[in-house]
Amino acid sequence: MTKTISGIAASDGIAAAKAYLLVQPDLSFEKKMVSDVDGEVAKLKSALEVSDSELSTIRDKAVESLGEEEAQVFDAHKMILADPEFTGAVEQKIKDDSVSAEQALDEVSKQFITLFESMVDNPYMQERAADVRDVSKRVMSHLLGVTLPNPALIDEEVIIVAEDLTPSDTAQLNKKYVKGFVTDIGGRTAHSAIMARSLEIPAIVGTNVVTKEVIEGQSVIIDGNDGDFILDPSDADLVKYNKMAADFAAQKAEWEKLKNEETRTADGKQFDIAANIGTPKDLDGVLANGAEGIGLYRTEFLYMDSAELPDEDSQFEAYKTVLEGMNGKPVVVRTMDIGGDKHLPYMPLPDEMNPFLGYRAIRISLDKQDIFRTQLRALLRASVYGSLRIMFPMIATIQEFNDAKAIFEEEKKNLIAEGTKVSDNIQVGMMIEIPAAAILADQFAKVVDFFSIGTNDLIQYTMAADRGNEHVSYLYQPYNPSILRLVKNVIEASHKEGKWTGMCGEAAGDPIMVPLLLGMGLDEFSMSATSVLKVRSLMKKLDTTKLVDLVDQAVNVSLTNDDNEKLVTDYMNKI
Repeated sequence: MTKTISGIAASDGIAAAKAYLLVQPDLSFEKKMVSDVDGEVAKLKSALEVSDSELSTIRDKAVESLGEEEAQVFDAHKMILADPEFTGAVEQKIKDDSVSAEQALDEVSKQFITLFESMVDNPYMQERAADVRDVSKRVMSHLLGVTLPNPALIDEEVIIVAEDLTPSDTAQLNKKYVKGFVTDIGGRTAHSAIMARSLEIPAIVGTNVVTKEVIEGQSVIIDGNDGDFILDPSDADLVKYNKMAADFAAQKAEWEKLKNEETRTADGKQFDIAANIGTPKDLDGVLANGAEGIGLYRTEFLYMDSAELPDEDSQFEAYKTVLEGMNGKPVVVRTMDIGGDKHLPYMPLPDEMNPFLGYRAIRISLDKQDIFRTQLRALLRASVYGSLRIMFPMIATIQEFNDAKAIFEEEKKNLIAEGTKVSDNIQVGMMIEIPAAAILADQFAKVVDFFSIGTNDLIQYTMAADRGNEHVSYLYQPYNPSILRLVKNVIEASHKEGKWTGMCGEAAGDPIMVPLLLGMGLDEFSMSATSVLKVRSLMKKLDTTKLVDLVDQAVNVSLTNDDNEKLVTDYMNKI
């Protein structure tokens, strides 16, 4: 029977395919003594062989989609399976204690994990703990006869159904086969949702129940425009949504006519619409959608897609590729923004009560300067291949910015002294994500070259509401007067010092926010590449001279988020 599940529309588009459940299976087992020890040993050896074969397949797929370097993690996993110290210990435990293969694997793997994690003076060996954990989970799944989901093995068109998707999960999705995804938790500004927009696939988040309602292989339709997920659609549903998909494609075709046009408002003012990217692979989408630059290059995916810290040369190649690919158009690169919900398996971070407010972004870079300096050197070397702008994330104080800028200047001098060519026209700016920085923007504007407002975190911190928590998603209020006042303050402060302000948060592509931001004088709008042409089309209809009064009304403290949404909607309906 047809059923519709509603969630938060996170990425536009409509698709129909089979459901693929990306959920972790139950790997619990009952502890018990066994009489057939030889049978348990045979079961173990079979599970090891199947796991090894599976890892070979996954590795081959990873080489195709991610490259040789990223696929090397699976070589490490295969080495553990071939290590007689590990597998031999499991087999010996079965024989000595007459326990099941599951129990022996569980106990031995925990011993190895504890041993590796205790090697605090040897980061390489500490990293092996995560490998043992992953390999043991795979072998355990085969002992129990359950299937571990793995997106790398998908070879047919599917729609992913998951409780949530980590940024690294989403970065590995192959859009050739993955036509969309739906999750139980998350909000529109969760990183999985942002990556879906970069991949140009429809997404719905925050359904609460989708993993409990969907069966593997079930026929489904995802409507990322309205947030509806249809299970077992009828023939009439398929006809209806196919027409909607065709209409959406026709609308996109109209927007594509603006690909090579400048972004100008009805009164002739020019603005820049840039795109946000996560990897050099996203360049195709940026160019296909006619973006006038890259307003946010999320470099953390270089770290998250690697089995170890990326070295200077590999980073240099990535930055060079992006700068050359943009043919002189500006590229704003954000330095490593790890922490919060973005973790590196090879660089354990401390457990924190509030990781989004903790040890992350520039705080890690200033603390672990060897990592920071490596990234800055790679960026400086690449700077001669295009128009590079660097920004530091999560800046709370002027001292933090000055310290980061001083390290940048040191590495620039070092490279020049080594005879390496470096551009003499690199702008260095900062993200405005923390309310303290937005309030003090007039002082920051004296020392930076530019601001880029990250509305996703600015709203999260101003409203004290976790951006990925569906229970407080109602507090994601970009039109709230408090947010609008902070944004207006930042723009005005930069202009007084002759500097420019961009916005790389999701609000930059929001059709309600765009008229308000134009009225405030925002210089650069950076968004998912798929939103560029839609926003360019919208701006052509707007007269900035008539938007100033709209902004004055919107920042009135008596108005609510909903009031401002209605205010702008009513205004747009009259155009």
